[in-house]
Amino acid sequence: MTSLPGLLYRRFVLALRYSCQGLVACFRHEEAFRVEVLLASVLIPAGLLLGDTPIERVLLVSVVVLVMVVELLNSAVEAAIDRISLDPSELSGRAKDLGSAAVFLSMMLVLFVWGAILL
Repeated sequence: MTSLPGLLYRRFVLALRYSCQGLVACFRHEEAFRVEVLLASVLIPAGLLLGDTPIERVLLVSVVVLVMVVELLNSAVEAAIDRISLDPSELSGRAKDLGSAAVFLSMMLVLFVWGAILL
């Protein structure tokens, strides 16, 4: 019989592996995610340097990470829809548009937060 800490450790390792596979898949198949990773590699260090307080630094960095989180979710929705059918469908198009809108709003949040803090 496996102990509870052993089970939790195994679950953590598996979750970490699945998460890494998801990040690699998104990076490999989604150009938008690759661009966001490139921007994050500049904006995250900049946010850490430009924020005057710990709260400002957290806000500057977290909104950039949020864009990548929303892009991952959008990519997951698109992959699931494409798995169901590649045929044109109003509902499929709407789902993809909604995911795109979520990414857009998260990007607007980046502009708002960075603008509010730096200007």
